[in-house]
Amino acid sequence: MEAVEAITTRSSPRAVSEPAVSRDDLARVLGAAVRAPDHGKLRPWRFILVEGDDRLKFGELMAQCLKRRDPEATDGAMQAERDKALRAPLIIIVGAATDAEHAKIPEIEQILAAGAATQNIMVALHSLGYGAMWKTGGITYDPWFKEQLGFRATDHLIGFVYTGTTTSSLPQKDVNWQDYMMPFKAG
Repeated sequence: MEAVEAITTRSSPRAVSEPAVSRDDLARVLGAAVRAPDHGKLRPWRFILVEGDDRLKFGELMAQCLKRRDPEATDGAMQAERDKALRAPLIIIVGAATDAEHAKIPEIEQILAAGAATQNIMVALHSLGYGAMWKTGGITYDPWFKEQLGFRATDHLIGFVYTGTTTSSLPQKDVNWQDYMMPFKAG
């Protein structure tokens, strides 16, 4: 699949399942990720792979985080949080280890570089025939949760890329780039 086709046909599936991304394909996907634009060559992106039984541990961590944020969370809400980790056979956690005090590269540019790496992951997965969903939520901003994953509280979680084989697709939305144009205004 050529690049523009991969970009313009990519969409998030409703669900994914086994088989997971092969090791060879995963190496290609992460290789594409680290080719993202990166002002200053700071390489702020960080990746954590969660698969197999580690998904149960990750789900429990997500539930603990929910309980910390909402002590009144019901057993059902806690279980729903745990179950999120089982949405896919592989979760790629993408973070940005930023330097907020960098003399030349603003922190926002470092975050954007990690976001571009995440987009490269999404497009590469699609081009190889896999489905992927990029998820975030309040948990991605929680300092305690970030520290449990090995990040600093001041780092940024870009999101969780749930990936595997597409089992259920959402309908493609027709999007026209012209709908997003703004006129140039100076002064």
